[in-house]
Amino acid sequence: MKISKLLTFLLLCAAAPLYAQIRLPKLISDHMVLQRDQPLKIRGWASPKERVTLHFDQKTYKTLANAAGKWEIALPAHKAGTGYAMVLKGRNEIRITDIAFGDVWLCSGQSNMVINMERVKERFPKDIAAAHYPEIRNFFVPTLTNLNGPAEDFPKAEWKTANPENVLSFGAVAYFFAREIYEKHQVPIGIINSSVGGTPIEAWISEGGFKDFENIRKTISQNKDTSYVNAFARVAHAVPDERSVADAGREGHWESSSYQPKGWRNFNIPGYWEDQGLKALDGVVWFRKTIDIPQQWAGKAAKLYMGRIVDADEMYVNGEKIGHITYQYPPRRYEIPGGLLKAGQNTFVIRVTNSSGKGGFVPDKPYFMTTGNDTIDLKGTWQYKVGAVFPPRQGAPPARLVHQNQPTALYNAMVAPALPLKVKGFVWYQGESNTGDPEPYNALLPALIKDWRGLWHDERLPFLVAQLPNFQDIDYTPAESNIALLREAQNKALTLPNTAVAVTIDLGEWNDIHPLNKKDIGKRLALAARNLAYGEKNITYSGPVLKSQSIENNQVVLTFDHVSAGIVASDGEPLRWFALAGDDKKFYWAEAEILGKDRIALRSKQVNAPKYVRYAWQDNPDGVNFYNSAGLPASPFRTDGQDMSHALHR
Repeated sequence: MKISKLLTFLLLCAAAPLYAQIRLPKLISDHMVLQRDQPLKIRGWASPKERVTLHFDQKTYKTLANAAGKWEIALPAHKAGTGYAMVLKGRNEIRITDIAFGDVWLCSGQSNMVINMERVKERFPKDIAAAHYPEIRNFFVPTLTNLNGPAEDFPKAEWKTANPENVLSFGAVAYFFAREIYEKHQVPIGIINSSVGGTPIEAWISEGGFKDFENIRKTISQNKDTSYVNAFARVAHAVPDERSVADAGREGHWESSSYQPKGWRNFNIPGYWEDQGLKALDGVVWFRKTIDIPQQWAGKAAKLYMGRIVDADEMYVNGEKIGHITYQYPPRRYEIPGGLLKAGQNTFVIRVTNSSGKGGFVPDKPYFMTTGNDTIDLKGTWQYKVGAVFPPRQGAPPARLVHQNQPTALYNAMVAPALPLKVKGFVWYQGESNTGDPEPYNALLPALIKDWRGLWHDERLPFLVAQLPNFQDIDYTPAESNIALLREAQNKALTLPNTAVAVTIDLGEWNDIHPLNKKDIGKRLALAARNLAYGEKNITYSGPVLKSQSIENNQVVLTFDHVSAGIVASDGEPLRWFALAGDDKKFYWAEAEILGKDRIALRSKQVNAPKYVRYAWQDNPDGVNFYNSAGLPASPFRTDGQDMSHALHR
């Protein structure tokens, strides 16, 4: 017994020096940006009752860790500036350098906020090369979930200053947003980017933010039950993978230079195989093409661009694998190493796996190979052969608990640890994952805004929303649209004070949920920030916004705010995408006439007694041309909203 106690004592003594170290949150680290002009709190951990001293700006602050080993020190408000250092001492010493005081923006949402500058480097090479902004700093929060409650810190992350190398990892929307503000106001800008692709808004709201959502509160409580959560993992593990089928291409080494193809059929790239003779095939399809390489390319490194591929692909050149991507969204950009290409015939092989929907090569994307100033077009006729066919799934798939989609899961792990620090405001780019059922977003987005403002103890913190851009096939008839309903819900956030919505209806791509023009999205969000957060009240930061409607004879006259010097058709053509309906709510396209500075008259031969108006009420109203003179587009809208909502959900 005495020996056991002695061993325990020795172990505690050995562990004590490791435990008795003051420790700081990941956000309190080199290159950090602290919010200017506001009192701040620096917090951390130490051993219970350990004395902690902070030396900063020629002043010394002292405190004592509590019985749980937590401590905090209050700092007075500080004006904008850079080059500060901070020294903390307990039983150890921590020195933090290159501290800046400026404006901190929490940028959050899903994949379009995640997508970094590396992803858009071909579109914005000059912006990347010129990214010498040491006073713009980025803190990217790694993906993590927590179903049980708010975490105190991030597991791993660091501040990075903007330079041509570091900026590649900056979220593109957030970087262009920060750069616009910095160039105008010349104060350090800190971006905390807390975003996860494919996630719903519910995951980003705290438990306290759901006080008016009884069903969601029940889900949160249930998710805290470990046995309940673990049951999903056991079921998923027990279900065999029905799609573990042999791939003839793998077994026959169809990628090999020595393979002699037999029975391959023609296929036109880009395109989907369901549209070229393969009916409803889920499985593995191999593609190959012999390409004649000129002598001057031989032995040189080259870049291969294969657009986007649905879903996963492996790329081979002359039998050598040069890369692979496991899901459909990233652009296919592969490096062909020097020495692999030879003069004359070269074999290119692509193994494509698709599990649902249409598989193949997304149209209207770049498909070419380049070295230096020379390019070879890769569009056109390839050959294909089916390597594997996945059997249809039997019955419903097993229930899964996707943690990152659960209420509070991302707030707990990826937002709560930032709470002790002050922020200038919030930038939100999310909604794609809620378009399947957009109605709840009308309540969820205001709940998120109120929740975060309450958590930061400031009901007027600016909240900026990036509206969902145009996406999906173009419908040339008036139609219903879940994406339009989601945009409408985003617009309703404008009823809360100090909010703005950046309209992006002209910046999307029909075939890509991740449009590349992140620069203009960031710039439009920055315009809103300059007005709301920086007091530039004379700038035009919004496109035309409907003010009133009147019915005169057989036409509807709309009046708009935020027209700057006036309403314009950006291409000089008649305004498009307006529709009219009478009491029957059957919509027909309308002729639109600009009346003076701020009015538009609408009429339709099919509607004798017009009552309702819709504008750009589509998934993808391609080629919108309704702008103000400042070059900002009008948001999609409808005037039948309240009645239509009841009709859709009764």
